[in-house]
Amino acid sequence: MSGDRQGTPHWSDDEAGPVVRPYAMTRGRTSTAGQHRLDLIAVVVAQPHAAGAEADHALSPEHLDIVGLCRDTPRSVAELAAELDLPVGVVRVLIGDLAEEDMVRVKRPVPPAELPDESVLRDVIDGLRAL
Repeated sequence: MSGDRQGTPHWSDDEAGPVVRPYAMTRGRTSTAGQHRLDLIAVVVAQPHAAGAEADHALSPEHLDIVGLCRDTPRSVAELAAELDLPVGVVRVLIGDLAEEDMVRVKRPVPPAELPDESVLRDVIDGLRAL
């Protein structure tokens, strides 16, 4: 934290820029009411009607950044955290907020137990080759 000539502190670091604690972006929340645990590889897609998200004054700049990044290209939770340079926990809460407002849709990965067995896939490939 630096100060001006009168000794008034500023919430900025000359080298790092403005300093905002991650929990301030989520108003101290670590999860949202309807949020299920979002995997790092869960894919976030902006809803078509989210194009007017900028008009919603209840959304923070970080919310708008997430909608903007996911508008053209679906992105994983991990990608969003990296691109926004925010902790994954913060990004999960922000995505949960957007999902509750129906601004984004989250596609969760298929659990490994629901994936087909590799031997079944090999049998199908062998059967197709035999045709």
